[in-house]
Amino acid sequence: MAAKVLPVVKLATKVTIAGGALYVAYDSGLLGSSDQGSEALRKAKAAIPPAIEEWLKYFGLEAQLPTMPKIEFSPVKSWNSGVRWTISTLSEAPTKASDYTNQGLQYLKDLTK
Repeated sequence: MAAKVLPVVKLATKVTIAGGALYVAYDSGLLGSSDQGSEALRKAKAAIPPAIEEWLKYFGLEAQLPTMPKIEFSPVKSWNSGVRWTISTLSEAPTKASDYTNQGLQYLKDLTK
């Protein structure tokens, strides 16, 4: 009986965790527009250091944390560079496929000699 229930419980746990993570990402605006993503990143940068400090106090750890590095990240620029890379790769795909096919045929010809 337990052998049949355990896989179902494991699957339900994984689905619940994944669903919760997806809900949190959607609710915080990470899956929205780039403006919403930038706003969510700004909120996270403001909330994480105080939360870590509070957790350290809760667990009784009095460690001096290094200062948070300044990260300049623009989701808009990252998105645009990703789109450019994808379009560039797709435009080169037929040529690359032809080159790889010719290389494969040449390799097979060399093997049969």
